[in-house]
Amino acid sequence: MQTKLTELLNITHPIIQAPMFLVSNVAMVKAGMESGIAGCIPALNYRTLPELKAAIHELKVAKVNGGAFGFNLIVNKSNMKYKDQLEVLCKEGCDFIITSLGSPEETIKKAHEVGIKVFCDVTDLKFAKKVEALGADAIIAVNNQAGGHRGELSPRTLIQELTLNCNIPIISAGGVGKKEDVDSMITFGADGVSVGSPFIASVEAGVTDEYKQACVDYGAKDIVMTERISGTPCTVINTPYVQKTGTEQPWYEKLLNKNKSLKKWVKMMRFAIGMKATEKAAKEVTYKTVWVAGPSIEYTNAILPVKDIVSKLVH
Repeated sequence: MQTKLTELLNITHPIIQAPMFLVSNVAMVKAGMESGIAGCIPALNYRTLPELKAAIHELKVAKVNGGAFGFNLIVNKSNMKYKDQLEVLCKEGCDFIITSLGSPEETIKKAHEVGIKVFCDVTDLKFAKKVEALGADAIIAVNNQAGGHRGELSPRTLIQELTLNCNIPIISAGGVGKKEDVDSMITFGADGVSVGSPFIASVEAGVTDEYKQACVDYGAKDIVMTERISGTPCTVINTPYVQKTGTEQPWYEKLLNKNKSLKKWVKMMRFAIGMKATEKAAKEVTYKTVWVAGPSIEYTNAILPVKDIVSKLVH
């Protein structure tokens, strides 16, 4: 299936393996590239810049077999590492950068200077038009079926609204767990899809077997929104621990968020606490099971190699 996305990244299938905090790694992306899709890793998955550089070098070597790879940057003030990560990506090189949670203006400018394409997460037409005006190469249309931080609009509504009003490729994010879903997004007008949750239960994913098995055992009905990870509503599996702790911000955070001068610091504190909790649950066995996932795990029936998951999406 040839689309604007396959042409843009020179890939076989119009699919990006979505960047997932703690989950995505080099092994997953290499397997994805070998299967003819693009792969993306959050830059925040690497604690140090030398680790990020090493990942880029390994992926460059793997790219001789085809595919494309990129990195996700959180471009708001809560990410203290953003500017250094951007500098490394521009210096070492990659095929594309996906920006999230902030203005992509600086990223677009610096990435384009070295020939790196920039795709921007958006949830509505207003921000889509803004990033298009800034020079984005494509839009990641995050709908209300996405895992993690998701939008408010249905896939069909969001895709059709953006394709009618924007002139750059639209990549739909959310609600894809099988080939029929890919076909539907393309039919709605998307030029490709970004798929995350189905790849959590991959052999190559860098998380515990318990997390992977949860994506097999739970389904769409078990996904709930919580404010306890980043301060912004985020989808997680409704485990007994999540049910016990609740999904709303603590009352004192709600109170502090009303103070404009304190809001940024409260958000940064919540982000730090939430990321620590999700990291512990993803990397080791713990009763504090906070597992991020989207409703597309409904179609995850076994822990499989990345190549087999890709096959399910394209055949």
